[in-house]
Amino acid sequence: MRWTLGELARLVEGELEGDPGVPIRGLASLERAGDGDLSFVTARRHVRAAERSQASAFLVPPDVAIPGRPVIRVAQPYGAVAALLRVFHPEPILAPGVHPTACISSMARVALDATVLAFAVVGDASVVESRAVLHPHVVVGDRCRVGEASILHAHVVLREDVVVGRRVVIHAGAVLGADGFGYVFDGSHHRKIPQVGRVVIEDDVEIGANVTIDRATFGETVVGHGTKIDNLVQIGHNTVVGTDTVIVAQTGIAGSCRIGSRVVLGGQVGLADHVTIGDGAQVGSQAGVHGEVAPGAAVWGSPAIPLPIARRVAVAMPRLPELLHTVRRLEKRVADLERRLGMWRGEAR
Repeated sequence: MRWTLGELARLVEGELEGDPGVPIRGLASLERAGDGDLSFVTARRHVRAAERSQASAFLVPPDVAIPGRPVIRVAQPYGAVAALLRVFHPEPILAPGVHPTACISSMARVALDATVLAFAVVGDASVVESRAVLHPHVVVGDRCRVGEASILHAHVVLREDVVVGRRVVIHAGAVLGADGFGYVFDGSHHRKIPQVGRVVIEDDVEIGANVTIDRATFGETVVGHGTKIDNLVQIGHNTVVGTDTVIVAQTGIAGSCRIGSRVVLGGQVGLADHVTIGDGAQVGSQAGVHGEVAPGAAVWGSPAIPLPIARRVAVAMPRLPELLHTVRRLEKRVADLERRLGMWRGEAR
């Protein structure tokens, strides 16, 4: 598929500088781009790399110039890249219908324009809505709902009573609605607490590969509208995640947490149970959170502390052996001075 630079500029509503007739065949990084490729520059520090690049043209922010090279100026180059990737790599259009090997309960309802591929399973009283896609080996348990235009990739499992909203994307191997981790010790054994709640995924959520979201003990585990979850994330029972939040890979969230809207949890963050994270807060990678994080706060470390203090701690950590040696030396000098002072006082008497 080939486009001209002028056509692409109109698609991203950018300001073109250069020949609008330059043919563009695709997008590529500065290092790998060749003739016919459109590349992108996100900051001035990348201009020299752009000047060395073999790309035919560039997407650039308003304050960047690349002398003698065609550019499309846009407010957000990454946003333009995301839009143009859809142009050059459109999503495949799957034919609606149910594959002969799929197993659909007679009590389930599947929209005529939904797509159910090989060996997928849809349980009793479940609903698959219009234009939804179930890829091979997806299992939708009893009493579930898969919303309009949602996509469940291969080997996704929805246990019973899971509600998936509209335009949700769930990547391969994710499991939603498994039992929450609830046990009580009776003095001799760990007794399982039945998990009888459900999971609710609101509209426009994306869930990464091998994510696990546990059903509630009672009530609901909820992931809010527009939230994006990276691969290998665990969300415990009865946790509620707000809207437009980002949760990065390998984060573990214990039960009954309350995570606000527009929160960012970095990679490998750990949240203890019953933690509250306020709207707009940011939690740095590998932080361990055991208490409340205020709205808009930025924290880091384990245990998590305010980011400015955490940075000072991180800078000081490599010097701890040296500082400890200094403190011991000073303690020895102070002890020696106190001994001498005691001797002097005794002589003075």
